[in-house]
Amino acid sequence: MFSATSFRSRMHLKDMLAACLMIMVVISGCTPGFRKGCRDAVCGPDVKIIAYHLGRYYKCIEELVQRLYAKNPRYEPDHKRWKIKLSAIFGQGEMLYPNLQEMASHQLLDEAFSPNPIIPDRVFLLGLGLKRSIDEAYDTGGTFFLTGCQIDLRRLQRLYSNMAQVNWRMKTYRDVSGRLLFVTNEVGEDGYINMGFEVIMTQMLTRIEDDIYLRGGLEKNLAFRLSAIFISII
Repeated sequence: MFSATSFRSRMHLKDMLAACLMIMVVISGCTPGFRKGCRDAVCGPDVKIIAYHLGRYYKCIEELVQRLYAKNPRYEPDHKRWKIKLSAIFGQGEMLYPNLQEMASHQLLDEAFSPNPIIPDRVFLLGLGLKRSIDEAYDTGGTFFLTGCQIDLRRLQRLYSNMAQVNWRMKTYRDVSGRLLFVTNEVGEDGYINMGFEVIMTQMLTRIEDDIYLRGGLEKNLAFRLSAIFISII
């Protein structure tokens, strides 16, 4: 049978042990491995910012695809099919092109600019490739939400590289007859240049840069990571 004094002594000892444990945790926080774990986790306001960016990426891709179909009717002249294909890109409604379901984002983007793409509709390939790029980089599991608090900095850097490559290819890649694969910011009949495509791509690239900064990356290092090819994100 324990006395009150003995009980208080034991409780005091437990408090001391708990305090020692906290000190050990703080000290371990100074170790490189522990700090890396903290950097890999997205916490507090960062979650809201990145979740907001995620929603904006999807909106930008949707607008980009709609604009591309409007400017490039050779890939899909039927306006009603636009909505069906948009829904398929975002995993809703009818499943189109089952042979594309297992392809990674960089493979889809390669096909979008290939001389002989796996399907004739380059816009669909590009839209699906961009959507899948975001899902792979932010580990969304194909949904519209973050599935966890771990976001790999290297994936974001690869995403930035691929997105910059898309932006450049859309403005430069041509078919064998010399015609641009994607008509975007060409001069209209009135001499006006519609820069809507450039604005969309710039918005996405800027948000990726911000997320890279939030994850502890340096924007000045991005230039050295840009590649002339589409690279695997995962």
